[in-house]
Amino acid sequence: MNKDAGAALAPDWQVSQWLNTKVALDLAVLRGRVVVLHAFQMLCPGCVNHGLPQAERIHRQFDSSDVAVIGMHTVFEHHSVMTPEALRVFLHECRITHPIAVDRAIAGDPIPATMRAYQMQGTPTLVLIDRQGRRRFQQFGRVEDLAAGAELMSLVRE
Repeated sequence: MNKDAGAALAPDWQVSQWLNTKVALDLAVLRGRVVVLHAFQMLCPGCVNHGLPQAERIHRQFDSSDVAVIGMHTVFEHHSVMTPEALRVFLHECRITHPIAVDRAIAGDPIPATMRAYQMQGTPTLVLIDRQGRRRFQQFGRVEDLAAGAELMSLVRE
């Protein structure tokens, strides 16, 4: 696990579109809450089988005024099939209800803007941001529920 106790402010998200929310969300709006950011691709088996269900469980377990769960659809491969329209259908079929951002593409670069800013290695990636907007935890790959819960609760109790 990658923990950074003296973390700097988390980079701003660069979003081209929002789903499952009527308003655009950013870290300034969410200040005062713990933010669970999970980066995923809808064709990533680890995301579909573990990351997205885990994020949805966290979303349903915690009060949204205390913990905000944000999905970041960050497409770095198979761009032509992972469109926002396909994502909308995917979210409906999988019963994903938490807010989902579509990471902004960068012309000529397969890596989208937020993924690049956070230096993510791939998907799934779990990022925890404290109430002051500092990135405190980031891990690529599967994060076991118990470990994710322990990290999250330590930030909630601060």
